[in-house]
Amino acid sequence: MGMQKAISIILLILSTIAIVYCLIFNVETWIVYLVAIIGIPLWVLSFGLLTMAKPRKEDEEERVKEPFTGY
Repeated sequence: MGMQKAISIILLILSTIAIVYCLIFNVETWIVYLVAIIGIPLWVLSFGLLTMAKPRKEDEEERVKEPFTGY
């Protein structure tokens, strides 16, 4: 889980930087499209993986005994 969390954090940071860069600076249109097609979904995916990785207090012990099964 540590490697997945590290990759998710890196992707979240990189996609956030790309999105903010396109919002602040006047860049070429194809770069904006590239960020919209790749950067925004990567941001959503990495943010979702990070929030799903944190167990609730009442589920911590159950997650240790039984791994996440996708419910």
